[in-house]
Amino acid sequence: MKLRPILTALTLAVVTVAAPGIGVLTGTTEAYAATKISHATATSMFRSSGITWSSSGGCSDRNNPTCTSFDQLNLASAQGAQTLKRAAGCALNITGGTETGHASGTYSHWNGYKLDFGKSTCLTNYVKNTFTYIGVRGDGALQWQSGSGNVYADEGSHWDVTYYNCGGC
Repeated sequence: MKLRPILTALTLAVVTVAAPGIGVLTGTTEAYAATKISHATATSMFRSSGITWSSSGGCSDRNNPTCTSFDQLNLASAQGAQTLKRAAGCALNITGGTETGHASGTYSHWNGYKLDFGKSTCLTNYVKNTFTYIGVRGDGALQWQSGSGNVYADEGSHWDVTYYNCGGC
């Protein structure tokens, strides 16, 4: 028996469980402690990956529903957007972040788990051809789930993405 692969796997398991903001979800109802980031940190991450963002109000105030804010975004959500950009190779424009005005709940925009992406043929084709269709959400939005468990809901004018993790970052 080789000891090195066993030690490597054990170390990875311990790091995954003990690292703040990182962990394996055992179900879609189990919340975990998430590492929150600032608007400035998120925009820097997005800019470095070629991801753009816009708001109908041209602002970033978390308390204004016409703004697009990333204040208190989960690090895993920002990393998930970066993973999506790399994997899909599409232009990505974020149209919704952590600002007020979205539906409430544990895995909500306000709590840092969701981002909205503007629709494009490239992104829509990637989601529908790569991920697994999982049915209709309570509000009628069709949903697809990535291999890592993140959920992409087609809300008509945009994709509403719930990031339970960074999507394999």
